[in-house]
Amino acid sequence: MSTSEKRKTVAAKSAGSDDRVSITSVRHADDELLAQLGYKSEFRREFSLLETIAFAFSIMGVVASVSSTLSFPLVSGGHVGMVFGWMIPCFFVMTIAASLAELTSAMPTSAGLYYFSAKLAPPRWAPLASWITGWANVTGQVALVCSIDFTCAQMITTALSVGSDGAINLGAGATFGILLAILFTHGIVCSAATSVLARLNIGYVIINIGTTIAAIVVLLARSGDQRVSTETAFTMFENNTGWSNNGWAFLLAFTAPMWTLTGYDSAAHISEETANAARAAPIAILVGVGATASLGWLLSIAASFATASVPDLLDTTLPLPMGQLFLNILGKNGMLAIWSLIIIVQYVTGAAQGVDASRVVFAFARDNALPGSRWWKHMHPYTRTPVNAVWLVIVLAGICGLLGFSETALSSLAGASVIGLYVSYVTPIFLRITSGRDKLVPGPFSLGKWFVPIGIIAVCWVSFIIVLLVFPPEVNPTAATMNYTVVIIMAVFVFASVSWAVSARHWFKGPVKTIEGEDGTPSDYDEKKERAQVEEESVGSH
Repeated sequence: MSTSEKRKTVAAKSAGSDDRVSITSVRHADDELLAQLGYKSEFRREFSLLETIAFAFSIMGVVASVSSTLSFPLVSGGHVGMVFGWMIPCFFVMTIAASLAELTSAMPTSAGLYYFSAKLAPPRWAPLASWITGWANVTGQVALVCSIDFTCAQMITTALSVGSDGAINLGAGATFGILLAILFTHGIVCSAATSVLARLNIGYVIINIGTTIAAIVVLLARSGDQRVSTETAFTMFENNTGWSNNGWAFLLAFTAPMWTLTGYDSAAHISEETANAARAAPIAILVGVGATASLGWLLSIAASFATASVPDLLDTTLPLPMGQLFLNILGKNGMLAIWSLIIIVQYVTGAAQGVDASRVVFAFARDNALPGSRWWKHMHPYTRTPVNAVWLVIVLAGICGLLGFSETALSSLAGASVIGLYVSYVTPIFLRITSGRDKLVPGPFSLGKWFVPIGIIAVCWVSFIIVLLVFPPEVNPTAATMNYTVVIIMAVFVFASVSWAVSARHWFKGPVKTIEGEDGTPSDYDEKKERAQVEEESVGSH
């Protein structure tokens, strides 16, 4: 049997077409498929389809994310920013999610994005493509952990201020201390066994969806005389950015949904811990993004209706304007009740993101791409999780948290996480529609002939959003108000570039196989890559 036939046979097993196949058989088929991709199974496959969907959805924590980022649309368009500033980016993000779902279905491995890039790039450029994608993803993952936990800390300080009737107003130093405490507890949680993490996510999704629906209902039902008209909620535009061009000001509202709709590649990164991964992971990506986009839009509409005065919300002394909105609508006790649930949602969102980031670090270290890789790829013998990688993520996120002393901390952290992650998302998509058109061996989920137009839209959108997110939130920024996104991104870019030029280009060859196929043969991707290399050399010789 050829490698291609074996690959399809394994995928068919993984797809669960035979209802009589036991869980053990499915997991064996998953491990066999992973071996075809070049990796030995090192995790326990404890995530079911439902738990994988829950994990992908939980990382985006819709109600907490909207609550954290409401300031962006309020400043950049007011009511129009809340409604349409959320809706428009969601359509484009779905094209990226669909493209990644196809790639994940074909290659379900924790290495994820940088593995995709290596297999779809021209052979001579595969190591560099993998290197760029991997470092971008690690950067985005760590920045996202920090930004989620930073906003969780802001939520706690908001609750303390409301609960004390304004007597307690904690500054940047105290907020940073709370951030470190949250990160420490997340390090403990993320070091737990996979089975524990999988079970926790089911309960969390119930809290997440329930709190989101409750927030939508109370904002609409309890706003009373404060509720604005439908015309105002959907059409009133207010430019509070300082930028003279209203169109440009409105575009800055896109930061909120773009930050929220990140991390859904987590389904790929836990695919080695997922049963029936070739089918479950792409479903989780699409359902997670679709559900988050839809619920987030409904919540944004509800917030727009409940906002009687945009300037009043922006002038609040609370760290987060959404806290003031709930206080206006529900009063002190009601606000604290729903805010407590939102804090729980954000806390668990941070924990889920910590798991995702640690899997990325583990996978990249497994291929010896990080300094000290032998430490970060170590698996704890009892929990069978990469505990060292978890704590590396926690420490790096804590360092990024120093940006909390800047007035534009959230803009900087959100921009860095979005740019880092979306560069890593779009690189394999770009390679898929260019050099990798004929290289992909489709999994159970495929875009068919539509992969090219969908991929082109995805690449164009990410190119646009990267430029947008490096701009400062206001004109004439000072050292305190500048957007430090470019500092984070450039620091990693310079380090990765120098490392590549000086050393890595001599020894980094992309994903390192930890196991051969059952007959010692390479995967289909490697066979195609070798054929392409021969063709390149043949052309070069002429």
